[in-house]
Amino acid sequence: MPQVTFHEDRCKGCELCTSVCPKGIVVMAKHINSMGFHPATVVEQDKCTGCAFCARMCPDVAIEVEKEES
Repeated sequence: MPQVTFHEDRCKGCELCTSVCPKGIVVMAKHINSMGFHPATVVEQDKCTGCAFCARMCPDVAIEVEKEES
């Protein structure tokens, strides 16, 4: 299963990643990060397909997607 990691303290809350997730599992967190923004996070990690659209869209390189090796 793919693993998505958000470096929350890099996130400025632009929400670009939420707009490109085909599964709709990238959302904005309710808490505030160290920069004063609501960071993006993933819910229902098990639904992630590993497409990495979110990581490619992020202007702050705050998202990493690790795909399962076969």
